[in-house]
Amino acid sequence: MTNIRSVVRGVGSYLPARIMKNDELASIVDTSDAWIRERSGIEQRHIAADGEFTSDLGVAAAKNALGHAGLTSHDIDLIIVATTTPDLTFPSTATIIQEKLGLRGGAAFDIQAVCSGFVYAVHVADAMIKAGPYRNVVVIGAETFSRILDWEDRTTCVLFGDGAGAMVLGREDNTEQGVINSFIRSDGQHCDLLYVDGGPSRTQTVGHVRMEGKQVFRHAVKDIALAMKTCVGQVGIDIKDVNWMVPHQANQRILDGVGRQLGLKPEQVISTVAKHANTSAASVPLAFDTAVRDGRIKRGDLALLEAFGGGFTWGASLLRY
Repeated sequence: MTNIRSVVRGVGSYLPARIMKNDELASIVDTSDAWIRERSGIEQRHIAADGEFTSDLGVAAAKNALGHAGLTSHDIDLIIVATTTPDLTFPSTATIIQEKLGLRGGAAFDIQAVCSGFVYAVHVADAMIKAGPYRNVVVIGAETFSRILDWEDRTTCVLFGDGAGAMVLGREDNTEQGVINSFIRSDGQHCDLLYVDGGPSRTQTVGHVRMEGKQVFRHAVKDIALAMKTCVGQVGIDIKDVNWMVPHQANQRILDGVGRQLGLKPEQVISTVAKHANTSAASVPLAFDTAVRDGRIKRGDLALLEAFGGGFTWGASLLRY
């Protein structure tokens, strides 16, 4: 029997040139560098330039991932984009990226699961590779979250930034590498704890991010840890055999709390939150690419991705790089 795996052929990322440090934020909202660092671990974030859209960030990350994989856009059968900040209500940002990459064949669509979007997208891409004719899929997490922030709300505007990350998944038979298992969940009863207060149908506006931070923190640590244990347990792997945890970069305290619950050493947890802040669906692939590029994540390593976002949505993916 053929064992089909979605292997990671390449990874890439992109961050806008503009860096906003905490001291700059302190000049526009009632906060301070010390306050932000203490509560989140964030030192700075990247902000997209005027005229720089989510699709532009996604294209740059995709090109870097394709280059890392030794492929061109013409080798791609499918593009999946996880984003909460699309260029337009429609068409999908994925189709805009498809056009910007010069790709005339294949398919493209968006996934909206907020900060969990990339983990959801990996799960969908893996299923489509195993079930269909798709051989090479570009999975992108891309956000211009700065466009939906209320810059007078210090509980949210200090936490988020812009960026994009991408992963090229390709079909291979009878290999130990690739996506081993994914586990995704949601619970809509908590949708009023982390949300955007606008939308085409309800308000005909974009809206701004609103969050009940303490309650989100409590749910995130519990649900993420359980999801990760379930993800590895379903395939008979012990957490202690995982080399790296690649988490959604929401808050350093959440990263530390989940790591402790799982018994992982701090150095096993990939953290980029200090430099990137929370880039929503882009945070996991950005962190993964960072750790590949600096040599921490090596071929053959077991990596456990995790994320938690509004909705609530959450999930984990286990892969051997």
